[in-house]
Amino acid sequence: MFTRLRDDEAGATAIEYGLIVALIAIAALIAFQSLGLTLSDVFDTIRTAMGSTL
Repeated sequence: MFTRLRDDEAGATAIEYGLIVALIAIAALIAFQSLGLTLSDVFDTIRTAMGSTL
């Protein structure tokens, strides 16, 4: 019984795909967070420039 379970690799592919998706999601979150900070700085600069012209 344990030999059959040890040799069964049917679920391994699903687990590997799940790990790949999780890594991509983590990388996307990190990228969006740093992009969000940059966009926030850009909008703050625009807001300051527009406020000084009024």
